[in-house]
Amino acid sequence: MSELISIRNLTKRFGPIVAVDDVSFTVSRGEVLGFLGPNGAGKSTTMKMITGFLTPTSGTAVVCGHDVLDEPVAVKRKIGYLPEGAPAYPDMTPAAFLDFIAGIRGYSGAERRRRIAEATERVHLDHVLHQPIETLSKGFKRRVGLAQAMLHDAEVLILDEPTDGLDPNQKHEVRDLIARMAPDKAIVISTHILEEVEAVCTRAVIIARGRIVADGTPEGLAEQSRYHNAVALSVRPDHAAAARDGLAKLPRVQEVEETRGVNGSVVLIALPHGGQALLSDVSQFAKAAQIPVEGIRVERGRLDDVFRRITTELD
Repeated sequence: MSELISIRNLTKRFGPIVAVDDVSFTVSRGEVLGFLGPNGAGKSTTMKMITGFLTPTSGTAVVCGHDVLDEPVAVKRKIGYLPEGAPAYPDMTPAAFLDFIAGIRGYSGAERRRRIAEATERVHLDHVLHQPIETLSKGFKRRVGLAQAMLHDAEVLILDEPTDGLDPNQKHEVRDLIARMAPDKAIVISTHILEEVEAVCTRAVIIARGRIVADGTPEGLAEQSRYHNAVALSVRPDHAAAARDGLAKLPRVQEVEETRGVNGSVVLIALPHGGQALLSDVSQFAKAAQIPVEGIRVERGRLDDVFRRITTELD
């Protein structure tokens, strides 16, 4: 995979406040990078520096071989950008707005019409094309923003909360669209929706207080969770106490959590010491203790658990 985004020691200060602190990472063609962090962590500020909307205090951002400070116009040609809030001219219709963007991008005639039609079809804007943007729902405004970001088929897509305001079906459509585009592009998605990272991202970077605190695949990060290799056992309420006590005594079990399951069942989650495999131990225990089991599953880990731990360790 060729490297399309290269960020080196990127820093942004607003007076005494350090919004982004010495951030470095790369994104290659074919990668979908989830850029995660709590509110105020520096996600949007980093994206604005990569796209040239903010000037870094120090450090470099290079997109497709072009430095954002030395060649800002060349960088913008290579990027499709959906900013936070998907800003657009509210009195324009989607059709007029996309025509305006196509003109800025230098398209005319049949090519201009083709690109607008393709972008419109991809995000299903057809039946609101001639309504003023200010009358559209938050979800449709987001689709207009996505359409303008994809209009010139850029090699790099930077999407700030791309599914914000969309219903579950619309989120699925956008995620499927991102997956289809991914092999030919480098895509960065800023989001706080961890489900989105697990659904479409090949890699995740977590930022907190302006600094990168984790970088890895979603699967690899989930394996750092205390729930990695945990075993969830569903039992009837009358067997819950005996099962919980027995699980807690297993040598490899660190802790047992209890939650409510479906149809009145009790779910006991046995958390392992150091991510050790527990399935065999739990199965043998349940059989030996003659506890009727209604369901059993092994957890691969929880990204939200890792996210909370990593982003609060600095507090």
